[in-house]
Amino acid sequence: MTVARPGGRGGGWGGLVALLVAALPTASLVAQASPPGQRIDTIVIHNANVFDESWDGPAFLGRLANALHVTTRASVIRRTLLLDAGDPYDSARVAESERALRALNVFRSVRTDTARLGPRLALRVTTADGWSTKPQAGFSTAAGDETWQLGLVEENFLGLATTLTAAYSRTPDRDVLEFQYLAPHFGFRRAALLLEYSDRSDGRRGGWRYGVPFYQTAARWALWLSGEAANERVLVFRDGRADTARAPSGGFARRALRFGLSGGVALRATSRDYLRLWGTLVWRREDFDPTSVRARSVFAEAGVGVELGHSRFRVLEHFNSYARREDVDLSQVLRVGVWAAPRAWGYPAERAGLGPELAGQFTAVWPRGFAALRGQASGVLTASGLDSARVRASLTVADQNLPRQTWVLFLEGGVARGPKPGGEFDPWMEQRGPRLFGAHAFTGTRLLWGTVENRILLADNVWGLVGVGLAPFLDYGGAWYADQRPRLGGNVGLSLRLGPTRSVRAEAGEIAVGVRFGRGWGDGPWAVAVRKGFVF
Repeated sequence: MTVARPGGRGGGWGGLVALLVAALPTASLVAQASPPGQRIDTIVIHNANVFDESWDGPAFLGRLANALHVTTRASVIRRTLLLDAGDPYDSARVAESERALRALNVFRSVRTDTARLGPRLALRVTTADGWSTKPQAGFSTAAGDETWQLGLVEENFLGLATTLTAAYSRTPDRDVLEFQYLAPHFGFRRAALLLEYSDRSDGRRGGWRYGVPFYQTAARWALWLSGEAANERVLVFRDGRADTARAPSGGFARRALRFGLSGGVALRATSRDYLRLWGTLVWRREDFDPTSVRARSVFAEAGVGVELGHSRFRVLEHFNSYARREDVDLSQVLRVGVWAAPRAWGYPAERAGLGPELAGQFTAVWPRGFAALRGQASGVLTASGLDSARVRASLTVADQNLPRQTWVLFLEGGVARGPKPGGEFDPWMEQRGPRLFGAHAFTGTRLLWGTVENRILLADNVWGLVGVGLAPFLDYGGAWYADQRPRLGGNVGLSLRLGPTRSVRAEAGEIAVGVRFGRGWGDGPWAVAVRKGFVF
């Protein structure tokens, strides 16, 4: 337990308030309405280990996990909060602070409440760590296509909410050795750093990103740098097989180097809504060739636009995981922009032009349910017309009004024109699409698929370690090219859903059994898939 420094007024009284608040039983610190504008005298932080004192899991395992785990440092929690001692109390910023803490992906539980001692107000933040050191021994399969993974992931290195990853995976396409470093507070309080590198059996790729995003609804500005360096092979598929008609070897050699500078300013920013101006400048060289890279193409492009948003979140349980609260973003958002790709910046005359961009999310909510319509569209207009374009939209409907059940309906469609190699729709690569079909069963420039799933809760926390559920499902859809008739398939079946309850990330995995129908399969209708569950 840690006590934040008291506000500028009150001095030693603030420390006394904090000690008295910390001594109160947690049950007495119920959430209460605080008068707007009243200042927070003290912030009290209490962070529990992976297993709490009630030993609600296997005793030996609990003691061992707690002894090996380094709990999240109170300084990390304080730096993530959007309020400090001495600030006026704001219920919207308190709720957003909870979301920011959960977004660190190091806690299995986050709660905030207030307590009073006389006229003084204390904010108490109670968290519980999840198990963050995870040996990777993953396996997934669908229609005979297997993916293996071995490695180690530490998602809370030294209690700093920093992620270190070293993993080896073998997919039907390639072998990959991956490394990643992610620090949410690198150098400055709100600045995040991401470094990633992958050494593949057919190439190498690295990426980076550093800067301050719009970390809260009321943030006034954002600025970040990003980049990529790659020398790799981009595979292309058609009808479930390598597309040797487009590339004799089944793929394109790609060499790329990219630097980007992005940022924005808020013309209006409150805890509820915002109006932001954004801008991006990109310099890149990117070449594709069916055999080997010979050219050296250099481009630059710039984009500007506006984004209007009204913040709205729902906190759900038993949606994508077990034994924890989940934040579902149901904000109303509209983003409009335009990109310039002039000939003077390296684009050939037939490809130079302007690129409009449009994206949005529109939602409706009701008691224990919601609907969210999301969409995005972009393209490049040249002197001779439309050069390339991409449109994609989805609808998610979820309802939890029946006891211990979550009904989910998801529909998605998309159209792409002139995508670069690897930019085609491939639901398998995105962990989407009919779940009992193999790797690249559906690829193309047209996408249409949907699923209906009833997630039934059997047990929320078996042995204090795992949540268990069942999910009858129906998937149907696929992807195809413009010169093909629609290539669609479906499956109906039942999945056993298992989700860790002590891990920092608790998305459920599933063992799905069912019958396939339509196009895109060939080895009998029955199939089994061991995979991650859909995340909506």
